[in-house]
Amino acid sequence: MNKIKALLIINPKSRMGAEADITEGIQLLETAGFELIKAESKSAKDTSTLIDQHHNDIEMVIIGGGDGSINSAADAIYRHQLTLAILPLGTANDLARTLGLPKDLLEVFQVIAANKHRKINLGSFNGHYFFNAANIGLGTGVTRQLTPDIKKRWGVFSYLYAAFMAFKSNRPFRATIAVDDKQYCVKSIQLAIGNGRFYGGGNIIHEDATIEDGVLKLYSLPPQPMWELLMTAPWLRAGKQRQLKHTLTATGRRIEIRTHSHREIYADGELAGKTPVVFEVIPQAINVVCAEPEPTISK
Repeated sequence: MNKIKALLIINPKSRMGAEADITEGIQLLETAGFELIKAESKSAKDTSTLIDQHHNDIEMVIIGGGDGSINSAADAIYRHQLTLAILPLGTANDLARTLGLPKDLLEVFQVIAANKHRKINLGSFNGHYFFNAANIGLGTGVTRQLTPDIKKRWGVFSYLYAAFMAFKSNRPFRATIAVDDKQYCVKSIQLAIGNGRFYGGGNIIHEDATIEDGVLKLYSLPPQPMWELLMTAPWLRAGKQRQLKHTLTATGRRIEIRTHSHREIYADGELAGKTPVVFEVIPQAINVVCAEPEPTISK
């Protein structure tokens, strides 16, 4: 049996990182022929350093944490062209949803042991990478409200509280957007740019989106009162933004955004820069372990 050499990195600060019992899962992998290097990471820098240190001795990186933990590994995994596997130990686990991973942790270990792969795209902007989505506007306020204590206490429901608190302090802004060869000028409270399918705790960026489609999906929400935003929430949740009045949706390989004043950009739940910004897609950038060899989309 050929050994599969893998670096297992656990983020103990993730929602379930310090509590999850992974002993049985590790035994399952070792029985299946995995040779594991086990490590903990408490920061993005730790994760990148660990991968850089071990990349010549491994073929796979297994990240145990949330979407932010996985995001912190993107640069090093892409540079070294290693295979990525995920143990979803965070709050939202949106990339795990996109890849069709089961919720039961032992079943996830079984998926990793089966070692089925597919190639996925990466989103990039201003020297950063992301798997799920980047936000400008309301979404950045939601992320700031999602403290570790709130996430641990309320889980996915913490996003509802954070959205309400963020809306109270959010202010509209004007943006000039270029999507490939098309130009738009909008007044917005929220811009979202998606590479994957899910973001923000199970919201869908676009009903047709996959993480293999080779394009980025954008939507812009116009200014509106809280009651109206609540009325549109089911459409936003289901990725049906293009059915909402006055909501801009667009698809392209390159998206440039300029705002009158600098606006923060959060990607996969982490602060990653400010406007102006150019988003691009890198097709088939990373090999990932998944539950299914091809994506499945429910409409």
